[in-house]
Amino acid sequence: YVSYAAAEDAAEGMNLVIENYNKGVQITWQVYTPEEIAENSSLGMVQLFYYPAEGSGGRYAIVVPGNGSTITSEMEEGGSAASQLHAMGYTVFVLRYRSFLDATDNAPLDDIGRAVQFITQNAERFGVQAEGYAITAFSSGGQLAGLFCNEEIGWGRYSVPKPGALLMAYPVINFNEIKLLYHVLMDPGECGWRFYCSSVADVVTDDYPPVYFWYGRDDLTLNLLCWPLQGPTLSKALAAHGVPYKEVVYDHAAHGISLGRGTAADGWLDEAAAFWEEQTK
Repeated sequence: YVSYAAAEDAAEGMNLVIENYNKGVQITWQVYTPEEIAENSSLGMVQLFYYPAEGSGGRYAIVVPGNGSTITSEMEEGGSAASQLHAMGYTVFVLRYRSFLDATDNAPLDDIGRAVQFITQNAERFGVQAEGYAITAFSSGGQLAGLFCNEEIGWGRYSVPKPGALLMAYPVINFNEIKLLYHVLMDPGECGWRFYCSSVADVVTDDYPPVYFWYGRDDLTLNLLCWPLQGPTLSKALAAHGVPYKEVVYDHAAHGISLGRGTAADGWLDEAAAFWEEQTK
Protein backbone atom coordinates (compact mmCIF):
# COMPACT_ATOMS: atom_id res chain seq x y z
CA TYR A 1 0.00 0.00 0.00
CA VAL A 2 1.23 3.50 -0.82
CA SER A 3 -0.35 6.77 0.30
CA TYR A 4 -0.73 9.77 -1.98
CA ALA A 5 2.08 11.64 -0.19
CA ALA A 6 4.56 8.76 -0.50
CA ALA A 7 3.90 7.58 -4.08
CA GLU A 8 6.71 9.47 -5.80
CA ASP A 9 9.27 8.65 -3.12
CA ALA A 10 8.24 4.99 -3.09
CA ALA A 11 8.69 4.88 -6.87
CA GLU A 12 12.19 6.26 -6.46
CA GLY A 13 12.90 3.55 -3.90
CA MET A 14 11.66 0.86 -6.30
CA ASN A 15 13.77 2.26 -9.12
CA LEU A 16 16.82 2.14 -6.86
CA VAL A 17 16.11 -1.54 -6.17
CA ILE A 18 15.95 -2.18 -9.94
CA GLU A 19 19.17 -0.25 -10.51
CA ASN A 20 21.01 -2.25 -7.86
CA TYR A 21 19.61 -5.54 -9.17
CA ASN A 22 20.82 -4.73 -12.67
CA LYS A 23 24.28 -4.07 -11.23
CA GLY A 24 24.33 -7.57 -9.75
CA VAL A 25 23.76 -6.47 -6.15
CA GLN A 26 22.10 -9.00 -3.83
CA ILE A 27 19.04 -7.01 -2.83
CA THR A 28 17.60 -9.09 0.01
CA TRP A 29 19.34 -10.91 2.85
CA GLN A 30 17.88 -13.44 5.26
CA VAL A 31 18.31 -12.50 8.90
CA TYR A 32 17.88 -16.02 10.30
CA THR A 33 19.77 -19.17 9.34
CA PRO A 34 18.27 -21.90 7.11
CA GLU A 35 18.20 -24.19 10.14
CA GLU A 36 16.19 -21.68 12.17
CA ILE A 37 13.79 -21.09 9.29
CA ALA A 38 13.27 -24.86 8.89
CA GLU A 39 12.15 -25.02 12.54
CA ASN A 40 9.96 -21.90 12.34
CA SER A 41 8.77 -20.92 8.87
CA SER A 42 7.70 -17.42 9.97
CA LEU A 43 11.40 -16.53 10.30
CA GLY A 44 11.77 -16.87 6.54
CA MET A 45 9.91 -13.62 5.84
CA VAL A 46 12.30 -11.60 8.03
CA GLN A 47 14.62 -9.91 5.54
CA LEU A 48 16.87 -6.93 5.06
CA PHE A 49 16.46 -4.95 1.84
CA TYR A 50 19.96 -3.69 1.00
CA TYR A 51 20.65 -0.30 -0.56
CA PRO A 52 24.46 0.10 -0.77
CA ALA A 53 26.16 3.48 -0.80
CA GLU A 54 28.34 4.50 -3.70
CA GLY A 55 31.46 4.40 -1.51
CA SER A 56 32.41 2.31 1.52
CA GLY A 57 33.41 2.73 5.13
CA GLY A 58 30.57 5.09 6.05
CA ARG A 59 27.75 4.95 8.53
CA TYR A 60 24.61 3.02 7.81
CA ALA A 61 20.95 3.44 8.67
CA ILE A 62 18.51 0.64 9.38
CA VAL A 63 14.88 1.48 8.66
CA VAL A 64 12.09 -0.03 10.76
CA PRO A 65 8.87 0.84 8.91
CA GLY A 66 5.39 0.77 10.36
CA ASN A 67 3.01 -2.09 9.79
CA GLY A 68 -0.63 -2.47 8.85
CA SER A 69 -2.08 -5.74 10.12
CA THR A 70 -0.11 -8.52 8.41
CA ILE A 71 2.30 -6.44 6.30
CA THR A 72 5.16 -4.06 6.93
CA SER A 73 5.63 -0.88 4.91
CA GLU A 74 9.07 -1.71 3.54
CA MET A 75 8.53 0.19 0.30
CA GLU A 76 6.18 3.08 1.13
CA GLU A 77 8.16 4.13 4.19
CA GLY A 78 11.26 1.95 3.95
CA GLY A 79 12.05 2.37 0.26
CA SER A 80 11.23 6.07 0.36
CA ALA A 81 13.61 6.67 3.26
CA ALA A 82 16.26 4.43 1.68
CA SER A 83 16.20 6.37 -1.58
CA GLN A 84 16.70 9.70 0.15
CA LEU A 85 19.33 8.45 2.61
CA HIS A 86 21.16 6.80 -0.30
CA ALA A 87 21.21 10.15 -2.08
CA MET A 88 22.90 11.57 1.03
CA GLY A 89 25.64 8.95 0.74
CA TYR A 90 24.52 6.38 3.31
CA THR A 91 24.14 2.63 3.07
CA VAL A 92 20.61 1.66 4.08
CA PHE A 93 18.96 -1.55 5.24
CA VAL A 94 15.18 -1.76 5.38
CA LEU A 95 13.85 -4.43 7.72
CA ARG A 96 10.83 -6.60 7.02
CA TYR A 97 9.89 -7.97 10.42
CA ARG A 98 7.20 -10.25 11.79
CA SER A 99 3.90 -8.51 12.57
CA PHE A 100 0.35 -9.17 13.73
CA LEU A 101 -0.25 -12.86 14.50
CA ASP A 102 3.41 -13.66 13.79
CA ALA A 103 4.51 -11.07 16.39
CA THR A 104 4.19 -13.46 19.32
CA ASP A 105 6.78 -13.68 22.10
CA ASN A 106 8.40 -10.31 21.26
CA ALA A 107 9.21 -11.48 17.73
CA PRO A 108 9.58 -8.01 16.15
CA LEU A 109 12.09 -6.93 18.79
CA ASP A 110 14.07 -10.12 18.20
CA ASP A 111 14.00 -9.41 14.46
CA ILE A 112 15.57 -5.97 14.96
CA GLY A 113 18.21 -7.46 17.25
CA ARG A 114 19.11 -10.21 14.81
CA ALA A 115 19.18 -7.75 11.92
CA VAL A 116 21.69 -5.49 13.67
CA GLN A 117 23.72 -8.55 14.66
CA PHE A 118 23.81 -9.65 11.02
CA ILE A 119 24.90 -6.23 9.78
CA THR A 120 27.52 -5.93 12.53
CA GLN A 121 28.98 -9.35 11.75
CA ASN A 122 29.07 -8.53 8.02
CA ALA A 123 30.11 -4.87 8.28
CA GLU A 124 33.18 -5.39 6.10
CA ARG A 125 31.18 -7.19 3.40
CA PHE A 126 28.64 -4.36 3.32
CA GLY A 127 31.31 -1.67 3.52
CA VAL A 128 29.90 0.02 6.63
CA GLN A 129 30.99 1.06 10.09
CA ALA A 130 29.41 -1.04 12.82
CA GLU A 131 29.31 1.90 15.24
CA GLY A 132 27.25 5.07 15.12
CA TYR A 133 24.40 3.73 13.00
CA ALA A 134 20.97 5.35 12.94
CA ILE A 135 17.61 3.67 13.34
CA THR A 136 14.99 5.40 11.22
CA ALA A 137 11.50 4.34 12.26
CA PHE A 138 7.91 5.07 11.35
CA SER A 139 4.63 4.72 13.24
CA SER A 140 4.46 1.42 15.17
CA GLY A 141 8.04 0.76 14.06
CA GLY A 142 8.94 3.70 16.27
CA GLN A 143 7.68 1.91 19.36
CA LEU A 144 9.81 -1.12 18.49
CA ALA A 145 12.89 0.97 17.68
CA GLY A 146 12.38 3.00 20.84
CA LEU A 147 12.44 -0.14 22.97
CA PHE A 148 15.50 -1.42 21.09
CA CYS A 149 17.37 1.76 22.07
CA ASN A 150 17.14 0.74 25.73
CA GLU A 151 20.23 -1.22 26.73
CA GLU A 152 18.51 -3.73 29.00
CA ILE A 153 15.74 -4.88 26.67
CA GLY A 154 17.28 -3.79 23.38
CA TRP A 155 20.77 -3.37 21.93
CA GLY A 156 22.59 -4.58 25.06
CA ARG A 157 20.52 -7.75 25.22
CA TYR A 158 21.55 -8.58 21.66
CA SER A 159 25.23 -7.69 22.24
CA VAL A 160 25.39 -5.14 19.43
CA PRO A 161 26.70 -1.56 19.37
CA LYS A 162 24.48 1.16 20.79
CA PRO A 163 22.64 3.13 18.06
CA GLY A 164 24.17 6.49 17.23
CA ALA A 165 20.73 8.10 16.91
CA LEU A 166 17.04 7.30 16.71
CA LEU A 167 15.14 9.16 13.99
CA MET A 168 11.35 8.79 14.00
CA ALA A 169 8.37 9.94 11.96
CA TYR A 170 4.91 9.98 13.62
CA PRO A 171 6.01 7.32 16.13
CA VAL A 172 3.60 5.35 18.28
CA ILE A 173 5.08 5.71 21.76
CA ASN A 174 2.41 3.91 23.74
CA PHE A 175 -0.09 1.19 22.76
CA ASN A 176 -2.06 1.79 25.96
CA GLU A 177 -5.45 1.90 24.22
CA ILE A 178 -5.06 -1.45 22.46
CA LYS A 179 -2.46 -3.43 24.40
CA LEU A 180 -5.14 -5.79 25.81
CA LEU A 181 -6.38 -6.54 22.29
CA TYR A 182 -2.79 -7.18 21.15
CA HIS A 183 -2.28 -9.60 24.03
CA VAL A 184 -5.48 -11.51 23.27
CA LEU A 185 -4.64 -11.78 19.56
CA MET A 186 -0.90 -12.44 19.72
CA ASP A 187 -0.06 -13.92 23.11
CA PRO A 188 -3.21 -15.48 24.61
CA GLY A 189 -2.55 -17.23 27.88
CA GLU A 190 0.94 -15.75 28.30
CA CYS A 191 1.69 -13.62 31.35
CA GLY A 192 5.25 -12.43 30.67
CA TRP A 193 6.38 -9.02 29.39
CA ARG A 194 5.58 -8.21 25.78
CA PHE A 195 6.83 -5.31 23.68
CA TYR A 196 3.40 -3.69 23.30
CA CYS A 197 3.06 -3.43 27.09
CA SER A 198 5.71 -0.70 27.44
CA SER A 199 5.72 2.97 26.56
CA VAL A 200 8.95 4.15 24.95
CA ALA A 201 8.93 7.01 27.46
CA ASP A 202 9.21 4.50 30.30
CA VAL A 203 12.41 2.91 28.95
CA VAL A 204 14.37 6.13 28.40
CA THR A 205 17.55 6.19 30.51
CA ASP A 206 20.45 8.59 30.99
CA ASP A 207 22.49 6.75 28.32
CA TYR A 208 19.68 6.54 25.77
CA PRO A 209 20.83 7.53 22.26
CA PRO A 210 19.96 10.98 20.84
CA VAL A 211 16.47 11.23 19.36
CA TYR A 212 14.91 13.23 16.53
CA PHE A 213 11.17 12.81 16.10
CA TRP A 214 8.19 14.54 14.58
CA TYR A 215 4.42 14.18 14.48
CA GLY A 216 1.29 16.19 13.68
CA ARG A 217 -1.32 17.57 16.02
CA ASP A 218 -4.04 16.38 13.64
CA ASP A 219 -2.62 12.84 13.34
CA LEU A 220 -5.77 10.72 13.58
CA THR A 221 -3.93 7.53 14.56
CA LEU A 222 -2.02 9.16 17.42
CA ASN A 223 -5.16 10.92 18.61
CA LEU A 224 -7.05 7.62 18.71
CA LEU A 225 -4.19 6.17 20.78
CA CYS A 226 -4.43 9.12 23.22
CA TRP A 227 -2.29 11.96 21.88
CA PRO A 228 -0.90 13.13 25.28
CA LEU A 229 0.59 9.65 25.85
CA GLN A 230 2.48 9.77 22.56
CA GLY A 231 5.09 12.39 21.55
CA PRO A 232 4.49 14.79 24.47
CA THR A 233 5.28 12.03 26.98
CA LEU A 234 8.46 11.04 25.16
CA SER A 235 9.82 14.59 25.07
CA LYS A 236 9.30 14.92 28.84
CA ALA A 237 11.17 11.66 29.47
CA LEU A 238 14.09 12.63 27.21
CA ALA A 239 14.39 16.03 28.92
CA ALA A 240 14.22 14.48 32.38
CA HIS A 241 17.14 12.16 31.57
CA GLY A 242 19.22 14.77 29.79
CA VAL A 243 19.11 12.93 26.45
CA PRO A 244 19.84 15.13 23.40
CA TYR A 245 16.70 15.37 21.30
CA LYS A 246 14.76 17.44 18.82
CA GLU A 247 10.98 17.31 18.73
CA VAL A 248 9.09 18.84 15.80
CA VAL A 249 5.30 19.18 16.00
CA TYR A 250 3.33 20.23 12.93
CA ASP A 251 -0.22 21.57 13.03
CA HIS A 252 -1.08 19.63 9.87
CA ALA A 253 0.78 16.38 9.18
CA ALA A 254 -1.18 13.18 8.74
CA HIS A 255 -0.13 9.68 9.75
CA GLY A 256 1.54 7.49 7.14
CA ILE A 257 2.90 10.26 4.88
CA SER A 258 6.45 8.87 4.96
CA LEU A 259 8.83 11.65 3.85
CA GLY A 260 5.91 14.07 3.71
CA ARG A 261 6.52 15.36 0.20
CA GLY A 262 4.24 18.31 -0.48
CA THR A 263 3.21 18.59 3.19
CA ALA A 264 4.39 20.61 6.18
CA ALA A 265 6.79 17.76 7.04
CA ASP A 266 8.60 17.88 3.68
CA GLY A 267 12.36 17.81 4.27
CA TRP A 268 12.28 16.28 7.73
CA LEU A 269 14.70 13.46 6.85
CA ASP A 270 17.38 15.94 5.77
CA GLU A 271 17.04 17.67 9.12
CA ALA A 272 17.07 14.35 10.97
CA ALA A 273 20.23 13.17 9.16
CA ALA A 274 21.95 16.44 10.06
CA PHE A 275 20.98 15.82 13.70
CA TRP A 276 22.42 12.29 13.49
CA GLU A 277 25.70 13.58 12.05
CA GLU A 278 25.97 16.30 14.69
CA GLN A 279 25.44 13.82 17.52
CA THR A 280 27.94 11.26 16.21
CA LYS A 281 30.66 13.44 14.68
